[in-house]
Amino acid sequence: MPGVVAADSNTMRVDRFLWFTRLTKTRSVAQALASAGRLRIDGRVIDRAHACVRVGNILTFAHHDRVLVVRVEALPHRRGPAPEARACYQELTAGTGTQAGANNSQESLED
Repeated sequence: MPGVVAADSNTMRVDRFLWFTRLTKTRSVAQALASAGRLRIDGRVIDRAHACVRVGNILTFAHHDRVLVVRVEALPHRRGPAPEARACYQELTAGTGTQAGANNSQESLED
């Protein structure tokens, strides 16, 4: 909007970031996630949707049936297509545990 200047153009509300990057289906879900205290930014528990994120922050939260850990790579300007959204973060979460399970089964075979 003309005449409106952001307090800091290098930050974005966490609920907008989650929605713009398609990590949550709606902005309301993103707000509820943040308000419920189920979201961490750089290890700090967040209890408000208007907490700011910036490039380099690590976000940790429950996503479906697993814990998702992502690093903010860029701040999106809109809620665009999925490939554009994925370019704004890097997922740091390891796989579903199949590698660990494979190692454990191999160790039991060697015993």
